Amino acid sequence: MSNSATINPPAKIAVIGLGNMGRPMAACIARAGYQVVGFDTFAEARAKHAEAGGTSAATVDEAVKDAAAVITLLPDGKIVRAAVEGFKTKLVPGTVVIDMSSSAPMGTRALGEELIAAGLAFIDAPVSGGVKRAIDGTLAIMAGGDGKTIDRADPVLNTMSKSVFRTGPLGSGHAAKALNNYVSAAGLAAAAEAVAIGGKFGIDPNVLVDVLNASTGRNNSTENKLKQFIIPEKYTSGFGLALMAKDIRTADELAHQIGVSAPLADEVAALWDAALEKLGPSADHVEIGRYLTARK
Repeated sequence: MSNSATINPPAKIAVIGLGNMGRPMAACIARAGYQVVGFDTFAEARAKHAEAGGTSAATVDEAVKDAAAVITLLPDGKIVRAAVEGFKTKLVPGTVVIDMSSSAPMGTRALGEELIAAGLAFIDAPVSGGVKRAIDGTLAIMAGGDGKTIDRADPVLNTMSKSVFRTGPLGSGHAAKALNNYVSAAGLAAAAEAVAIGGKFGIDPNVLVDVLNASTGRNNSTENKLKQFIIPEKYTSGFGLALMAKDIRTADELAHQIGVSAPLADEVAALWDAALEKLGPSADHVEIGRYLTARK
């Protein structure tokens, strides 16, 4: 494949990371006619991918061999860097590496510059929308990097998304994702706290949510998380509290790295870090409601 060619079916796409998001995203790409080969260090994840009809490789080298694009869906940027450094010598010049993880923007920029200098192509393209929209192929994707590289990868990205936002230079996709999750987390904490206060005063929590959703307090959490998970105490949204805390901390650290004062981000990051310490790494992110309610 030419270094400037658009990546169309039936090109081979390697998906590295077959977790709750990776598996349905890989399935969306495969349904569009691409040859998708997945890999995960956990045998259970590979097995679940295979059970769902996907193709798994026994090794990461096998997965990326002859791939037109390699998608990473891993817990953080440090793990992405370690994975990429392990397989990059197996890639042919011009292969597009697409980091769809929630990585730190400055680290993403450094990694991307190194890969481009080595003759590869790189963009960061994290997603928002959760597991349900990953299954439906309606995720929002924030793509950072060279516009011509995004053009090449666009057909692949469109198999998973309802909208692809071109956010700017390398790392800007990850910056946008972290900032989005910071805003989401702040709104969730405020909404959960408001319900707790209202309940103590005697307001039916469900009625208060209806008020919020008909008024200026409406946000994603009031519409999709309070009645669904927090009020009935069903903490099963599928997105971990540890992941949300990481994304908020990423946004806060970015502010400090570029010299922007962000006192609210400092406070929100501290709140979620405290909740994580109290509830543990296995907690769901909507359990912030339980944490706020339990505080004295």
